[in-house]
Amino acid sequence: MNKLIFSVFLLLSSLFVPLSASAADLEINTPAIAAIKNSMQARHAQLEPHYTSGAVGLTRDGLVAVRDANAVPLKDRQALNALVAAENKDRNALYKEIAVANQNPQWESDIRNTFAQKWVEKARAGWWYQTASGGWAQK
Repeated sequence: MNKLIFSVFLLLSSLFVPLSASAADLEINTPAIAAIKNSMQARHAQLEPHYTSGAVGLTRDGLVAVRDANAVPLKDRQALNALVAAENKDRNALYKEIAVANQNPQWESDIRNTFAQKWVEKARAGWWYQTASGGWAQK
């Protein structure tokens, strides 16, 4: 009888354990998420040469940043800043939409952190990323 009571207790207690963002469906798709991903994909071709040159790097908070403005001619820096701003706007929206689609908006920060790690894992050799301490490292 004690085993049965213990089993029922475990079952019931598992129902009240809050889920974490690690349980989030990061591949969830909604029309809003699809639109953001399409926008990011279209922009990637413009960003890729800047990742390769080291002008742009992946930040530790899942965004991108101008890492070395001197790698870009002065006349092109304003366009690069606009490109980075548009990318970050989409990335912020993506993290929020994924959290909302998972019906857990409070997971946005954890989803952002997970994506930050994924972006670095998928980065090509030679691309720059921000370490946990805030410094820059080359993959």
